[in-house]
Amino acid sequence: MQDSAETGGKPMRVVLVTGLSGAGRTTSLKVLEDAEFEAVDNLPLSLLPALLAPRTDAEGGHRIAVGIDTRTRDFTPQRLTGELAALRARSDIALTVVFLDCDEDVLVRRFTETRRRHPLAMDRPVADGIRTEREMLAPLRERADVTLDTSRLSVADFKRVFSEQLGIGGEGGLTVTVTSFSFRRGLPREADMVFDVRFLRNPHYDEALRPLDGRDPAVADYVAADPDFTDFYGRLVGFLKPLMPRFQAEGKSYLTIAVGCTGGRHRSVFVAERVARELKAGGLAVTLLHRDVDRSGQD
Repeated sequence: MQDSAETGGKPMRVVLVTGLSGAGRTTSLKVLEDAEFEAVDNLPLSLLPALLAPRTDAEGGHRIAVGIDTRTRDFTPQRLTGELAALRARSDIALTVVFLDCDEDVLVRRFTETRRRHPLAMDRPVADGIRTEREMLAPLRERADVTLDTSRLSVADFKRVFSEQLGIGGEGGLTVTVTSFSFRRGLPREADMVFDVRFLRNPHYDEALRPLDGRDPAVADYVAADPDFTDFYGRLVGFLKPLMPRFQAEGKSYLTIAVGCTGGRHRSVFVAERVARELKAGGLAVTLLHRDVDRSGQD
């Protein structure tokens, strides 16, 4: 086997994008192309070893993106997991596997709006194909380095988050995403750590504050006035800050911290804003998202 030292000491960077049909694979490959990756979509699995064969030139450092899903010729999850194991064993390849996930109702809407057929539901309802595909791809999701839920992301947000999670177009190192969310709408699938702030006093029950969100100073002051907030917040950042250099030392490139409340509009938004500012002030690359802030409902 050819060592990376034989190709200028720089391993080939390979990003393999898979996941549910309609979750954003095509968009992600365009982002990678813009970052000067050579992008190949729906390559037959039998050709993957040839595409990623050891290079004989001295330059090294090639960047290749490959899109693979259930439409790929000769695809089976077992065969792809075998290929991934072989690639991870090679010293001349730096492999990142990205799994794109999405809620069923969002995928149904996307297929309906574009009038496309789901590849596993040609003569059945779209939802049936989505469920079959999710079950089929479960082993790949478990082996992914990055899992990104695109359900609530605009195209612009998706491009930004995808780029930052993969460390492309930036300085590298640890990239932290801090997101607020509503527990009633489910946990963020990509979260590494989840914090529940539903114990804090709730601005929803103040009629003047209800229409606002956690970015508004009046809501911020209300939540911060909770007698338990100062101690809680101090312990939270005291817990998080020492972990960041440890994650970096372990070579982790991306970390998602999720802060949830009932409706994802007031308390979680305020705390997520504070945490993101605190980590950014410490020199980290931080992306801030509010998944459910614009959706109506009780906080």
